[in-house]
Order: sequence, then C-alpha cells, then structure tokens
Amino acid sequence: MASSHVPAPSPSPSSASPPPASNVASGLVDLRPSGYDLVIVGCGLSGCVIAERASAVLGLTSLIIDKRSHIGGNCFDYIDEASGLRISQYGVHLFHTKSERVWEYVNRFEEWMPYCHRVKAKVDLQRGNGYQLTSLPPNRETVNTLFDANVTSEEDMEAWLASRRVGNVEDAKNGEESALSRAGPELYEAIFKYYTYKQWDRLPDQMDASVLARIPVRLDEDNRYFTDEHQALPKHGYTRIFENLLHGHKDIDVRLDVDFFNEKDKLPKHTTLVFTGPIDAYFASQGMPKLEYRSLTWDVEYHDTEPCETYQEALQVNYPGMEVPYTRIVEYKHKPNQPVKAKEGKGTLIFKEFSVDDGDPYYPVPNPANRDLYEKYRELAEKEQGVLFVGRLASYKYFNMDQAILNALELFDAWKAEGKL
Repeated sequence: MASSHVPAPSPSPSSASPPPASNVASGLVDLRPSGYDLVIVGCGLSGCVIAERASAVLGLTSLIIDKRSHIGGNCFDYIDEASGLRISQYGVHLFHTKSERVWEYVNRFEEWMPYCHRVKAKVDLQRGNGYQLTSLPPNRETVNTLFDANVTSEEDMEAWLASRRVGNVEDAKNGEESALSRAGPELYEAIFKYYTYKQWDRLPDQMDASVLARIPVRLDEDNRYFTDEHQALPKHGYTRIFENLLHGHKDIDVRLDVDFFNEKDKLPKHTTLVFTGPIDAYFASQGMPKLEYRSLTWDVEYHDTEPCETYQEALQVNYPGMEVPYTRIVEYKHKPNQPVKAKEGKGTLIFKEFSVDDGDPYYPVPNPANRDLYEKYRELAEKEQGVLFVGRLASYKYFNMDQAILNALELFDAWKAEGKL
C-alpha cells in the first residue's frame, strides 16, 4: 500500500475523449480583436451554462477565463494514468435531479448510465471495539443494526423515533436541536454530532438548524442516498459534458491559467462581466471581512486487490465518529462508468477525505454572522454596473450540480427578460 496527502493523482487524457476544442487555450492569447459580449470568470457549471445559452439563444460571444489549467471546475474528472481508473480531481460527484428541465439539458451533451448512490457508514459505538456497517441516511436498517431496535414496519420506526425525540422541529434554533427533534439522542450521537464537527469544525449547536435538517431520517428501508427521479452517471465522465458543451460553439472562447484578479486590467473589451467566484473575493478591496468556507483534502492510497475486487463495501463509506480524522473514504472503482479494463483489473485507489479551513472554497459555512455579511456583499453586487453574479460561490449557497445548472438557466432567462444581456 502507498499513501500520499495530495488532492489526487496526476491526470492524463482519456483515450475515449474527443480532441480538445480549438477554442480552448492557455493564457490570454489569440483573443478576438473586436472583443466579446461577455467575459465569464469561471469554467465550471455556472459559467459554461451561461456561455452556452448566450451563444445558442442570443448569438452572443463569450470569453470564459479560469485560473485552473482545465475546464469543468470542481466537476473535472480524468483517467488516472497509473491505475486506469476515472478519478474526480475535487471529490466525488453524483448527479441527481427532480428537474425535467435540467435532465433534458444535460442529456444534450452526454450519454447517461442509471446509477443510484448508496452510502454506507462504519459506526464504532463502543469507541474502539469494532465497527458496525449500516446505511445512510438513517432508516430502519440503521436503528436495527446499531441499537437492536427490532423495528419491522414504518409504524414501528415512527414509534421508536417518537419515544426519543426531543423538542419540535419547528422550534429548532440550531443543528443539535434540529437533529434531536427528528432523530433523538442515540442517532444524534452515533450519526450526526461528530460527523458535523469533523465536517465544519463546529459542533451542531453552533450550526444553523438547516445544516442538520438536510439529512433525512427514513421510516422505511430505502437505502438510496437520494430519492430524485433522475439519478445517473455520465457514461464518459463529467469532463466530457464540458467538452461537448463547449465544442463547436464559434461564439465561445476559453482561456485557462488566467487569474481574473491578476489579469483583469488585461481583459479584452467586453459589454458584461459574469462572475462565478467567491463574492467576497470580488469585493476584497472594500475592506470588509471574508466570508467563511470549508475546503477539502485527501489522502490517496493504492491497494493491491485481486482482479474485480474492491477495498470497501460501497463507493462511499462515511466515518461519523471521532476515532478517525477523515469524514469518508471514496473508492471510484465502484462506479459503473469506469473503463472495463480498470474495473475488472487488479488494484484500486481509495481517497480518505478531510474537511479543512484552507484551500479552494467548497462549502459556505451557514450561520447568522455569515448570512448577515453575505447580505452586505449582495447589496454591493446589485449596485455593480456591468457585472452579473451567478453560482454557488457568488450566491454563498451550497448547490448540488443540478441546482447549479438550474440556477444558471433561470438567471439567464431573467437577465434576458430584463435586457441585462
């Protein structure tokens, strides 16, 4: 076994990928002498959707810039040269949506394979006497496995929970009260409390009630992590979506390795700037405090498994206790969209995920102080002439992939109707 504390192995191009689009280059080179209608900061979901819609619907020209050396933002994945496995550079991504509009939109740019994400948890209730493997979110299997509850129906499960709940959901003022009012103290201690601490560096009583409310407690034995109608993986990976979205659009140019804050005085003439980065970074010169974010890092380990064998029981196994410092282990070999040779071959990679303060901003930290500060930034953004803000970092909200796409589609519609484009 080999271990290293790095974001991910070195990417290499997938042999299944189409050739790079001619409109993608590194640095501010070969720009249109006439300028652009839009300069878009960020080549992730929000920026690319806005560029594609602006081109397809309005015939507008866009220059997308990104400080990274690849397209796709945090969705970027690639084939690891050593293992042959398709790896996500910035943590596991699972696509799911209830939105027919989003589902129709993403199907324009890639083939999709049905996949229902199922998460396991290893819980050490005895603090060192061994793990018990169960399902997340908590359901009947969870309480039977961890507490010998012997619940066999939804009525039994509701009665088990009702006898333990503390307070009312509607009155919950923080994450601890939210979890206790839905799950009771046993599940709170086993599943919610310390995982929240590892993820956010705060105990649940220091977090908004909404953070814990996102995790359901189910009365049945449904062990799917998501219940959305559409759940799937892109057949050729997430990067392929961006390649197809950008390919063939003569109105869109992409320039990578360009830091907006270092190069903004060198940008070509444009009518509108679309900013998808952290809203507080845009207004850093105003002297206001920074918003808080949590980031991620990984320990990557290679394990010499037998052909077709895996290291763990599922793609994602969470560790909600304090006996280990990481929050979860992800093993990409479980994904059905892996190349067949890698999926059936020897060896596997596991990614032990850690939540940290420093690094790329992943998760806004929801609490009253950050909400109040964001409102001040939002008011500044509304007054900024010729600049439009879109995306999770600009909105200081955590978006799933489908939410980011829908947010961009709806904002494009609104901007178009208001004449902002």
